[in-house]
Amino acid sequence: MNGKLILTLDGEVISEHPIKKESLTIGRKHGNEIQLNDLTVSGRHALIIAQGKHVYVEDLGSTNGTLLNGNHIKNAVLKHGDIIQTGHHQFTFLCEGQAVYEPTMFIKAELDETQMVLPDWESREQSVKGQPLAGLRTLNGPLARTVMELRKPFNTIGYQGKKLALISRGLEGYNICAVPNNQGHLTTGTPLLNGEPLSLAPQDLGTSDIINIAGFEVEFFLID
Repeated sequence: MNGKLILTLDGEVISEHPIKKESLTIGRKHGNEIQLNDLTVSGRHALIIAQGKHVYVEDLGSTNGTLLNGNHIKNAVLKHGDIIQTGHHQFTFLCEGQAVYEPTMFIKAELDETQMVLPDWESREQSVKGQPLAGLRTLNGPLARTVMELRKPFNTIGYQGKKLALISRGLEGYNICAVPNNQGHLTTGTPLLNGEPLSLAPQDLGTSDIINIAGFEVEFFLID
């Protein structure tokens, strides 16, 4: 079974890698077929193996681990649409002859940029430790079945590289609000919360709430 890997970073497509060899190595050091300039990626991080009708992913004892659809794995068989995460980078596995890849929703923890806007980052990061943890479960599209944990105090959701919503974690739980554009107005394609457009004012999030980003739906749920 032939296929390819679509490499993305923060929701933007970086490159495509057809699987034409029996194996492909992923890592930070020179000599890997796919080299990533990412300090959270080990020198030799993961291995893609093509055998017969199947393609496998194997973690090579990396420091930060390899995730498949949000779960740490040692090795696993890949299915069309599976998401492999190594450090900050993601690979979407596509089987030959299946639907083409479309840039999909991304979610990331805000750090440097948010620290400039939200000065209570450090105090909030300490205060939320021990509080119930929540996540987003993707319901449709190539990322279906993926679970993304919301561990950081501030997390953004976006589409095609644009930040559209901010999820905040605090002592009272989680809330969500739309991210304004440079003029302070709502952007085109405002996300929906349970079918209603998000506003710039924070709205509390509860179990089973559905967030819609450009047609991609995720369900909010409590993990702990």
